[in-house]
Amino acid sequence: MGKDYDPAQHRAQFETTGMLTLIRTARNFDEAQQIVLELLEEGVGAVELCGAFGKLHAQELERLTEGKIAIGYITNEPAMAEAAARFLGNKAGRANEI
Repeated sequence: MGKDYDPAQHRAQFETTGMLTLIRTARNFDEAQQIVLELLEEGVGAVELCGAFGKLHAQELERLTEGKIAIGYITNEPAMAEAAARFLGNKAGRANEI
């Protein structure tokens, strides 16, 4: 999730014999909700969110899809919080609290 993404342009797809992996971007949570609903319609079974979404947004997306898509989100070990916060431009120790 980032304000400079263009969801129509910033996307990728990787396909193997047994797996289809889609990468989608969103500028904000409202866009992410719409994208997840589109993925639901396409039959996607699981979504792994950027850690910037955090637990509460992941839970909200799970409710939005009525549990029809497994929603996960990336987290860091507490020891990595400061490095993650530097990379994400947040205050130290707050990388997983967005």
